[in-house]
Amino acid sequence: MRDINREAKELLERALQEHMAGNLQKAIEFYQKSIELQPTAEAYTYMGWAYSMMGELETAIDLCLKAIDIDPGFGNPYNDIGSYLIAMGRLDEALPWLKKAITAPRYEPRHYPHINLARLYMMKGKFQDALIEVENAVKLAPDYKPSHVLRHQILSMLN
Repeated sequence: MRDINREAKELLERALQEHMAGNLQKAIEFYQKSIELQPTAEAYTYMGWAYSMMGELETAIDLCLKAIDIDPGFGNPYNDIGSYLIAMGRLDEALPWLKKAITAPRYEPRHYPHINLARLYMMKGKFQDALIEVENAVKLAPDYKPSHVLRHQILSMLN
């Protein structure tokens, strides 16, 4: 008997391997095959990430929205949408997405949306708000070096 769930997971793992190797088009093919067998929030989110790396941010956002439809508790697509909107210069639109990522029940790298919010606030000249967010990131992931670098940048702007 065919185990579709297992096959979809194996395809997702293969997609991630291709993605990490920089083979984005091949990764997208495997993400798509995984989704055809068993649509998951992870597969849509990671496929969006691959598209974002090719500069196709609107497609990436659309895929993240599909991920949210499947699993509204999965935090990654909220953060990714916020990140893509920042890259597009749409800061005000990015803000609520990053805040949703922070409160999402299922989200492992919870410091990422704090970092993205800090970047957003820096771009808006709100350095005190940026410092609060980067401090939150440092508390959540004390070993994540980019948080410390960003913290020093913000502190130098406040002095």
